[in-house]
Amino acid sequence: MDIKTTKAIVTGGASGLGAATAEALIAAGAQVTVFDLSPGGADFAARIGAFYAAVDVTDEARVVKGLENAVDAMGGLNAVVNCAGIATTEKTLGRDGPHAQSSFDRTLKINLSGTFNVCRLAAPVMSGGVFVNTASVAAFDGQKGQAAYAASKSGIAGLSLPMARDLARNGIRVMAVAPGIFRTPMLEGLGQEVMDGLAADVVYPPRLGAPAEFAALVQHIIENDYLNGTTIRLDGALRMP
Repeated sequence: MDIKTTKAIVTGGASGLGAATAEALIAAGAQVTVFDLSPGGADFAARIGAFYAAVDVTDEARVVKGLENAVDAMGGLNAVVNCAGIATTEKTLGRDGPHAQSSFDRTLKINLSGTFNVCRLAAPVMSGGVFVNTASVAAFDGQKGQAAYAASKSGIAGLSLPMARDLARNGIRVMAVAPGIFRTPMLEGLGQEVMDGLAADVVYPPRLGAPAEFAALVQHIIENDYLNGTTIRLDGALRMP
């Protein structure tokens, strides 16, 4: 698919990996609508030349309205990049007792159900194209305290093939990217010493990933029509200890 004819929605598109992706797609000639709830979302979208809609990915009515606005603004839709999500840490059995069911459910609702909700509602209004969903290396080697997060991200990886099969007749591909440890504003808030410690586990290159590298892979997936139904790790050969 030609990136210059791409009309994309990026969920969670006002920060972190989503912001880098939205910015890169705009720079490459695509049209982009940012779905986000952050206070600075509209200002960010205006600054990079994107459209904006305040959308909660778990809310059907708001997703439908956001899709209508995006299709009207861009004159169609042929790509959705799902970056909206949360990171949680809680042990199955911790000092204060068992993992809270509410926090487990919330993580799956936002990360997994929110991703699927956007995909299922966007598919009917797409004229072919591609879904690119964000998994994580935690889907395959989750660490202590990542039961909810790993479950949500492994679910996203598991969506790729059956959704690709379901949507083949509509000319829609489905892919997932499983990023390792990336230098996002959230991670930078932990300090340089923590980031250096995390980077030490990366095989090569021995550093944190750059959001622009995630965005570059998303762009390639959009452009490469033979990529479908699978998950690509983007992690510098990192295997979480």
